[in-house]
Amino acid sequence: MKGYMHLIIAIILEVFGTTMMKLSNGFSNLLPTISFIIGFGFAFYFLSLSLKTISLSLAYAIWSGVGTALTALIGIVLWEEPFSYLTGLGLVAIIGGVILLNIAPKQENVSQSAS
Repeated sequence: MKGYMHLIIAIILEVFGTTMMKLSNGFSNLLPTISFIIGFGFAFYFLSLSLKTISLSLAYAIWSGVGTALTALIGIVLWEEPFSYLTGLGLVAIIGGVILLNIAPKQENVSQSAS
């Protein structure tokens, strides 16, 4: 459970960092640029902590998928980026993929089962 808490923090920090990247205006605004660096630095730190108990493929899929979906929603809400049927379908596909990875049966290590 601790690994998932670290992963949630990593996702929040990634979304924060990405939002700050947009606000930095090509890294020309100092405060959002510094916030971007701090946000992503801590996002990767917490992602690395989550990898102590969550497999790399699962943690990265959740981190990138949920982060992408939340970032897209923030773009739609804050910057009035266009939202279409295809945008919604893409977000559903991302979230569906993360769900499928979470419910996929865990397989034993191939080298152990071959012995």
